[in-house]
Amino acid sequence: MKRLTGLDASFLHLETANCPMHVGGIAVYDPTDVPGGWTVDTLKEVISARLHLVPPFRQRLVEVPFGLHHPLWIEDPDFHIDHHIHHVAVPAPGTRRELAALAAHLVSVPLDRRRPLWEMWVIEGLEHGHVAVLSKIHHAAIDGASGAEITVSLLDLTPEVAVYEPESEWVPDPVPSDAELLTYAVSSLARQPVAVAKAVRHSVEAGIGVRRHNRRHHPETPPAPFAAPRTTFNRALTRDRALSATSLPLEEIKAVKRAAGTTVNDVVLALCAGSLRRWLDDRGETTDAPLVAMVPISVRTEDGKGAMGNQVSSALASLATTIDDPLERLEHISAGMRAVKEQHQLIGATTLQDWAEFAAPAVAASAARLYSRFRVAGAHRPLFNLTISNVPGPPFPLYLGGARMVANFPIGPIYDGAGLNITVMGYRDALDVGINVCPDLIDDPWALAAGMRVALDELLEATGAEPAPTPAEPPVDGDLVDGADVRVDAIDGADDRAPSGDDGETAPSV
Repeated sequence: MKRLTGLDASFLHLETANCPMHVGGIAVYDPTDVPGGWTVDTLKEVISARLHLVPPFRQRLVEVPFGLHHPLWIEDPDFHIDHHIHHVAVPAPGTRRELAALAAHLVSVPLDRRRPLWEMWVIEGLEHGHVAVLSKIHHAAIDGASGAEITVSLLDLTPEVAVYEPESEWVPDPVPSDAELLTYAVSSLARQPVAVAKAVRHSVEAGIGVRRHNRRHHPETPPAPFAAPRTTFNRALTRDRALSATSLPLEEIKAVKRAAGTTVNDVVLALCAGSLRRWLDDRGETTDAPLVAMVPISVRTEDGKGAMGNQVSSALASLATTIDDPLERLEHISAGMRAVKEQHQLIGATTLQDWAEFAAPAVAASAARLYSRFRVAGAHRPLFNLTISNVPGPPFPLYLGGARMVANFPIGPIYDGAGLNITVMGYRDALDVGINVCPDLIDDPWALAAGMRVALDELLEATGAEPAPTPAEPPVDGDLVDGADVRVDAIDGADDRAPSGDDGETAPSV
């Protein structure tokens, strides 16, 4: 048994019927060269043989009575693979749009808390004979970096399926009784006053440090909470979801980065900003301030690799959408992100995690349900307008059951009051973009996807950047994880480095 951290549990508390808190993605594979073909049974065989490498896949929740403390993970004695892997087909002609429409319906359904919090859907009927795998894993179990580690465990570097023998036989846990759960919870809660005192002291010291730093250095000040403007997508959610996806050439993004003297992450934020400006302008919608993005920041250390759960913080970043010139907008975003990094260093990487430990589960969950039920979102200025996350990926091809991965479009959650999530994931020579929206707030997410391509063209023209030739595929040395360390300039696991390195950059962990 293992108790969820406060941060892990917060994603359970935030979940409502209209706001499922799972993350996932749509991975597209080419099974052409797989001997004997590729079916849903292929996926079941791969997952079944590697369950010992992905602990969350056999762990389910046990709630503490009365919501007295955070839930526990236990090794599920009733686990069965067929409860988690399903099979479906898209309607003809099986293009990316049909795939996204079907995936949006599947993504809108919350995971069953009576079982381990994940599922996969094998989706057939795609054009070119491709097959897709839609994955859903609850955010309580993983963040961007730990999700990437699961990807490492399930995929291969070559079409040959590797065999990994478990070191010991898996043993399920007995389900604890209510008395055991309460005893364990009371024992854990008894230690909280000391932890609260430490968190208060650290927060006060950090606040004083940030104030002194701002007075001395006058940095570009990051946006304050609830300073974001109201928009049509900052209202209460319904249960429906809509998805769109696009792929952007990595070398073009890095060409802009080099010409402007910024980072890859800055360029990604600027592409989102340019697309959103165009989307708002096309609808005649104006804002009284720049849009504000919530940016997850990985705080996972080297010692934290291999541990599941969430080791993230977050920051608010201005997208400078009130600035007309695309290059000036990028420069403003870059300056703002430098200020975000400086403040994050002063505040401390684990502050959010520390305070999350003290949230009362029952109270937090009830508050989230009331906020959703009475549709409070939209009645006040939003905490932020949208979430933008950038997850690193490998510069070389990956395979699942012998089928080569063609693309991997991530899907991040949306929240009441922030009905738009843009997540970017690197793979080979591209950045794959997944956009998740509530269709009652944004009726055409494909316009946002197309807008990112337009924004990239604008920046290429503004900087006079010419993409460098795509480098030859780097050799595979047998290890997907290259030892990337923790940085506060990482966005949900991604740092300034890109999936294929140049200019002295090295590839981040997958």
